[in-house]
Amino acid sequence: MWLDIGLAVVAAGECAWSAAVFAFRQGLGTAAVAAVAVFGLVAGSTLLVRRRWPLIPVAAALATIPLDAGYTLLMIGLYTLGAYRPEGAASRFAERRVMSALCALAIAETVIVSTLTLGTQQQEALRHGVAEYVLVILSVLVAVAISVPPAILGLYIGAKRRLLVALRERAEGLETELSLLADQAHERARRARVEERTRIAREMHDVVAHRVSLLVVHAGALERVVHKDPERAAQSAKLMGDIGRQALDELRQILGVLRTVEPQAEPGAAGTTGTTATPVGLGSPVEGSGAAGLGLADLPKLVDESRAAGLGVRYTLGGLRSALPAQAEQTAYRVVQEALTNVLKHAPGTDVEVVVAYVSGGVALAVSNTCPAADTVPAADRGLPSGGNGLLGMRERVHALGGSFAAGPTAEGGFRVEARLLTAT
Repeated sequence: MWLDIGLAVVAAGECAWSAAVFAFRQGLGTAAVAAVAVFGLVAGSTLLVRRRWPLIPVAAALATIPLDAGYTLLMIGLYTLGAYRPEGAASRFAERRVMSALCALAIAETVIVSTLTLGTQQQEALRHGVAEYVLVILSVLVAVAISVPPAILGLYIGAKRRLLVALRERAEGLETELSLLADQAHERARRARVEERTRIAREMHDVVAHRVSLLVVHAGALERVVHKDPERAAQSAKLMGDIGRQALDELRQILGVLRTVEPQAEPGAAGTTGTTATPVGLGSPVEGSGAAGLGLADLPKLVDESRAAGLGVRYTLGGLRSALPAQAEQTAYRVVQEALTNVLKHAPGTDVEVVVAYVSGGVALAVSNTCPAADTVPAADRGLPSGGNGLLGMRERVHALGGSFAAGPTAEGGFRVEARLLTAT
């Protein structure tokens, strides 16, 4: 603010003095001299608003040049117009082409005024023998010097200022974008952890629930026949051992994919004697693991285990057999396994029908059981807890592959589980 006031005072004094001298040399009266001096004061005072309306000082300077005044005002005005781009329609005057036109207009005015007033303004030079054309050339050079450099400097400063503003805004935008990306990455990581925990819990449930349920059933049968039928008790004990070993193998396989696989270091790496650890997700089977190989081909063995536990299972396989992705094979196996486990828990001794049919683009599954007898012992009383996660896990598995799942009681009092896995692309 104080800089603008100081510049306005200097420019107003220069305009008023130069205009008054010009009017006096032209032989005008006192009133005219005073009038042009006041006009010069007003024109120079326009520098007070140069930052907000930079076009006004330039217009005032062009208006005072015919009075052989306002050159300081012109230089400051052209610089300000280039450095402080105005808003609205006036912004067109801050462009390089228009600035060039304004400079040309100021030069033309200065040369014309100097040429027309040689006899009154340059009397001393003419008396000393200086040619008129030399004075005209000097006026052109002076006009160029007081208009072109300030305009170029103003345009440069304005461009630099706008570049800094653009870079600052871009930096702020990038900072905001990076913050959003960091938040999104954090949210994705959180969702990935939740999904991974869910997958681990589902896999553990499918393995433990089925095997432990079979162990509990056979342990109960063993307790009842141990004194009456030692041979049958020995068979049950042997079966329990097999089931326990199978459960341990499957648990070991599941835990194996949660560990860190350390592949061999690339040959040729200087100073490399160790290995590089790479985490493996639950969906990436470890080499040599059999858990990923469970599929529809293993259903007959699963049915035999359920029959040995006391279920009357009838297994039907239909349709034209086709190759399915490993994940679809495993999901189909887990659905049937969990459905048989639920029957073993809640309706022991009932008849179960397992139907697997290869259909166009995938496979359809159905597991249904008859109505349990009235004297069936509840699962909780037989030491078989039920957390209610089995059906939810089956639904999540099937929906993850884009299939459909349905489960509910039948009209006859039994229960039916249906799933359809679509594997066609």
